[in-house]
Amino acid sequence: MADRVTVIGWDGSPLTAAARSALGAATLVAGAAHHLALAEVPPAAERIRLGSVALAARRIAAHRGSAVVLADGDPGFFGVVRTLRAPEFGLEVEVVPAVSSVAAAFARAGMPWDDAQVVVAHRRTLRRAVNVCRAHTKVAVLTSPGAGPAELGLLLEGVHRTFVICEELGTEREQVTVVTSDKAADHSWRDPNVVIVIGGSAGATGSGGWLAGRDPSAGPRGWTLPAEAYGGLMGESELEPLRAAQLARLGPRVGDLVWDIGCASGAFATEAARAGAAVIAVDRDPQACARTEANARAFGVQLQIVHGTAPHILENLPEPDVVRVGGGGAAVVSAVADRRPQRIVTHAATRDAAELIGRDLTSHGYDVECALLQSVELDTRAWTERERSVAFLLSAVLPDRGA
Repeated sequence: MADRVTVIGWDGSPLTAAARSALGAATLVAGAAHHLALAEVPPAAERIRLGSVALAARRIAAHRGSAVVLADGDPGFFGVVRTLRAPEFGLEVEVVPAVSSVAAAFARAGMPWDDAQVVVAHRRTLRRAVNVCRAHTKVAVLTSPGAGPAELGLLLEGVHRTFVICEELGTEREQVTVVTSDKAADHSWRDPNVVIVIGGSAGATGSGGWLAGRDPSAGPRGWTLPAEAYGGLMGESELEPLRAAQLARLGPRVGDLVWDIGCASGAFATEAARAGAAVIAVDRDPQACARTEANARAFGVQLQIVHGTAPHILENLPEPDVVRVGGGGAAVVSAVADRRPQRIVTHAATRDAAELIGRDLTSHGYDVECALLQSVELDTRAWTERERSVAFLLSAVLPDRGA
């Protein structure tokens, strides 16, 4: 095992005394090509071109002597330190950090970033990173080949954002470019880079926060809110008990894309967005779309609102993770099931209608549950019945994608 392992972050500025001391004593140095070309790397040291960090860690674990790993920015922030400290390698590391590429990017843009979301985009996580950009007004995306600014822009179709694209920060080839998201695919970008994605209608903000990223306590307390919070105009499919049950079954979360079909007042769409998910709200009624937009703005959440009739309007929408069908009946539920989201919730007014929908979802390969929900709202001043609601709640989970 290496006698000493030091991880040195590099942001283009001169190395610190501690970094120079560790590097000067190194008998093995791992890093990218531009790191290994640094003048401070000892000529006699063994050099490892850093591709797979896990492979490099195994070689370091077998090395006798002092090892140094060079990495861009802060190696403890979405960097190599996590892999090097994995138990299977048995390495104890010291870290000499530098300014992270995310901090440097926001510095170049002259913007604070304690209120930003930070995501990593690989080919396998690109869609989830895009969903975070849909849901939030300020996101930093650490890109990779095949998951860069062009791909982000293409997947954000229909959502206007501004990109601040920072290439090769800290080097002589550093370049910062500002483009709108729809123009990002028209250019070639050097990998990797940092993309600051900004835009959308922000809610009310104070002079400063207490928590980095999105504050989950912002807005009123409660997973579902009463009708009065949304202007009092509620259809039967939006009543609070049913809405709460649907929200619990779907469990929308950061990185998800939610479809809310038949959004009406936008209550469910707003509450899914408050949970951190990206939401596309669909309704054929222009007044419903207007109410949804107003409620989203009032709560400071980002929604994409699509005016049109399902199922036809759904054909060109991006793939959802979870879907609530608030209107349209069995035909719409069947069209949604064809798109294979992880979870679907809907409701029916009668047992026969619930059975029809349930059988169709089962034929699509979903595990289906159905429950009869009955709620009675009482006026507590006189303890008399104010409102009664009865509905069959159907929830469907695709077994191989139930997470």
